[in-house]
Amino acid sequence: MIGRRSDLPFHRDPVARFLPALVAFLVFVAILALAGALAIGRTAAGWDQGIRGAITVQVPVDDQSNADETGATDAARADEAVAAALALLRSVPGVAAAEPIPPAEAAVLLEPWVADPSLLSELPVPRLIDVRLEAGAVVDARALEARLQPVAPGALVADHGVWLADLLRLTQAVEVMATGLVALVGLATAATVAFATRSGLAIHRDAIELLHLIGARDSYVARQFASRSLVLSLWGGLIGLVLAIPAVAGVGALWSRLAGEVVPVPELGTIGWAMLPAVPIAAAVIAMLTARITVLRALARMA
Repeated sequence: MIGRRSDLPFHRDPVARFLPALVAFLVFVAILALAGALAIGRTAAGWDQGIRGAITVQVPVDDQSNADETGATDAARADEAVAAALALLRSVPGVAAAEPIPPAEAAVLLEPWVADPSLLSELPVPRLIDVRLEAGAVVDARALEARLQPVAPGALVADHGVWLADLLRLTQAVEVMATGLVALVGLATAATVAFATRSGLAIHRDAIELLHLIGARDSYVARQFASRSLVLSLWGGLIGLVLAIPAVAGVGALWSRLAGEVVPVPELGTIGWAMLPAVPIAAAVIAMLTARITVLRALARMA
């Protein structure tokens, strides 16, 4: 269809000038929206797998320089409290594992929020315990916190599932909006091609009537317009793809610099990058089908 010679004088058609540019713009917008939806969805799935079923217990440390009448420092008492808390946590139904996070690793987590990392050694950084739940298990964080008070006074329980649910709802909303934008781009492409095709029918009306006189069927005429729309849209779509890929890569690089270790960096992944070239192909197919349907309907009304 692409390489077939046309019997209509499309070289006089102004569609060849504006249709590729419009399709390039629409494909550019669609690729940006699709890339955003795929990256956010992939990142949200990673958060869900890594955080769901996780609880963090904080055991406070007031001042490592103080000592009680027995000579035990707050650090030593914190170690005892952590050990007691671990024993209790491992006995709770639904808890698969409970492991202490070394103070050095906890300090690394705080470094992005502290201007001078050397000050962390002087701060009463709480001891952290990473708790992993069994699949499908649900633990009441407030009840667990109350159970910890006798063995680890002041202990706090952070249930990541609460804020993770809100975060997932937000990412799902963004995905829906991005998917809706891609759908709107598809509709805009169809509307643009339909308008261009009707203009072409008006311009080439005499040539179409001549083709009918020599025995050409409506399907033959429709194939001429469909082939033309396919070529122009595919050309415009490739331009949009070439412009969109550096834009997506640039936004990803900029986000990586801003996020660092504080915010997870959304990534497309191999499958996501492989899906992007499908956008101009889909746009070209939509344009071809739209042109064919538009011509057949218009010629049926003219008969």
